[in-house]
Amino acid sequence: MTNPETQFDPVNMSLPAGDGGKPLISIRDLKLHFDLGANMKLGFSKLPKWLRLVISFASVLIGAGFGVKAARLAGLNFRNGGPISDLIIPSLIALVVAFLTGTLCFYFLRAILVRAVIGSAAHRIVKAVDGVTIDINPGETLGLVGESGCGKSSLGRAILRLTEPTSGQVFYHDQDLAHLSSRKMREHRRHLQIVFQDPYASLNPRMTVGQIVREPLDTFKLARGKEAEQRVQELLETVGLSKRFIKRYPHEFSGGQRQRIGIARALAVDPDFIVADEPISALDVSIQAQIMNLLEKLQREKNLTYLFISHDLRAIRHVSDRIAVMYLGKLVEVAAAKTIYADPLMPYTKALISAVPVPDPKIEASRRRIVLEGDVPSPINPPTGCRFHTRCPYMIEVCKEVVPPLVEIKPSHFAACIRISPEQPDIDRVTLGEAPGLSAPLPEAEEPTSVVSN
Repeated sequence: MTNPETQFDPVNMSLPAGDGGKPLISIRDLKLHFDLGANMKLGFSKLPKWLRLVISFASVLIGAGFGVKAARLAGLNFRNGGPISDLIIPSLIALVVAFLTGTLCFYFLRAILVRAVIGSAAHRIVKAVDGVTIDINPGETLGLVGESGCGKSSLGRAILRLTEPTSGQVFYHDQDLAHLSSRKMREHRRHLQIVFQDPYASLNPRMTVGQIVREPLDTFKLARGKEAEQRVQELLETVGLSKRFIKRYPHEFSGGQRQRIGIARALAVDPDFIVADEPISALDVSIQAQIMNLLEKLQREKNLTYLFISHDLRAIRHVSDRIAVMYLGKLVEVAAAKTIYADPLMPYTKALISAVPVPDPKIEASRRRIVLEGDVPSPINPPTGCRFHTRCPYMIEVCKEVVPPLVEIKPSHFAACIRISPEQPDIDRVTLGEAPGLSAPLPEAEEPTSVVSN
């Protein structure tokens, strides 16, 4: 059986890359984990039963001992009798001291032994991005799609190092962005920009539009004085806004206009690569079309490369050259946009596409909707093996044990599922209980020779 941890490197999967086939962005085994700290309750449950009993018994004994000591200090004499009224207050004091001391002792012993025996296993780790490998070619739009909370925005921010990745590599012009110093990373930031999801929160309400768009020019010292003012006016006109708006504040604009301002700010430094982090999710449908058309127009004019993040499958289909489907921090399918909609391989991808309404009542009425049962598992404690097995209608027992690698099932069409293989790509035709992906030979993952870590 093949190594379940092996991941094939999906390099140059659909569009020919420029510069001799060299990708613009190369992502290798990128991980972004967040440590939420130790969960003592969870760690205590992982201790051996006998050790849990020892901790509880020791806490009771210590609490009782301190309670007796406190009762004696309060004047309670266990040997000589006396009026009941003289025993009430010392007894209450003894009970309170015993309870507090026993409780503190329990928590203290639990913390020490959990850290000593369980260690990091007691920590709650959110695996927002967990081993993503993919290339983004110059001039293309890679659409990233998945349910809310699957790690799409976290991946975009990790690529740009707006959030520091836990491990992995992000190559840009032979430089590993994930391991550059702050000073060297700053030199690359003008070429790597982002358009944020919320056009209301991403603009400083105390700055005018002119100041917002001009800020990158001042930061990177690209223009000054009248030259900078002229550049700001050109940028506003490029995104379809009048230069008369230069003195206005963000609250004076609609959502679509604010998003255009965010795009103008990203374009100010002439970037090569833009992460569009759900740029249309907060906008009306009519405005969404305008923003998508604007992004496509700018891409043609300036040869931009996009990572377009969205949960709107219709928008992704419209703007993307390739699509990567993400589930619980991992890529589960990657292919050309037309291919992935016409012939999805993964059960998860099929379910996502079936949820997109068709604007034809007859077709929509006859269509079979694939409804997934259950909720998305927590990224703190993801399922073992295939992370989709808890909701997959094609799941077999081995799916709970084997981590499926991302392999090429059809030409330039990659999927992570052991129930399919290049010889048997249609999961509906695979014999019940079989896993042809386990017996299929996997290609070796090779690092592109054109990408060198400095």
